[in-house]
Amino acid sequence: MAHDLRVSGGQLQAGDDRRYPHLTTPEVRTARIDLAASFRMAARLGLSEGICNHFSALVPGYPELFLVNPYGLTFAEITASSLLVCDFDGNVIMGDGKPEATAFYIHARLHLHKPRAVAAFHTHMPYATALAMLEGEPLAWAGQTALKFYGRVAVDEDYNGLALDNAEGDRIAASMGQADIVFLKNHGVMVTAPSIAQAWDDVYYLERAAEVQLKAMSSGRALKVIDQEVLLRTARQMNEEDAESARLHLESVKRVLARTEPNFVD
Repeated sequence: MAHDLRVSGGQLQAGDDRRYPHLTTPEVRTARIDLAASFRMAARLGLSEGICNHFSALVPGYPELFLVNPYGLTFAEITASSLLVCDFDGNVIMGDGKPEATAFYIHARLHLHKPRAVAAFHTHMPYATALAMLEGEPLAWAGQTALKFYGRVAVDEDYNGLALDNAEGDRIAASMGQADIVFLKNHGVMVTAPSIAQAWDDVYYLERAAEVQLKAMSSGRALKVIDQEVLLRTARQMNEEDAESARLHLESVKRVLARTEPNFVD
């Protein structure tokens, strides 16, 4: 399912960071640790799929570069130092290996066209992906957790196969519009955010919202959709302190991992 990346003009040698001498700042180190923690907890919670899904984040101080997982590693294997630094042309600026092809074509084009997407998490997590396989709008606005995402979701109705070129990456980026999250019909989800912590927080709660919705739907009884006025008010309430809540959520993840999988910071 995963594909090797081949780009015209070749790639820089792994570790060739001569154009970027400041890729080891404390800010970059923190971004690596935060992203690695997100991978590890996603693996623990069953949000990954083999070696096919990918998380990325812009490199602090370098909006033309992004961190991404290398081809061939599962989420459970990711460490802070194993993450690659790539540019938007497919060059590996720092790290061993190269990104998986769809990871590059989706994430490079998304970060290029939507610089507000500091972090971009793409998964085939089971419950959200199941909703992406159904006709109609994926979220029913019947559960409190789902209200975190009201007004923030787009739907890409046009599944077009694997993203193996810039054109498909451009199409997916365009399908998001001004949304933070896009349900890719027949495929999975893409979550974007202004920080790694907020992307992690959204991925976690999106899957929880999808899970309880599908369990409620499986009862065969009608869903009780929340009143529009209450829905709007609650959605505003849930997003008022979202950045700080997300930061604390990821900090808690890192504390758990420090006790059980401390090598994620390596």
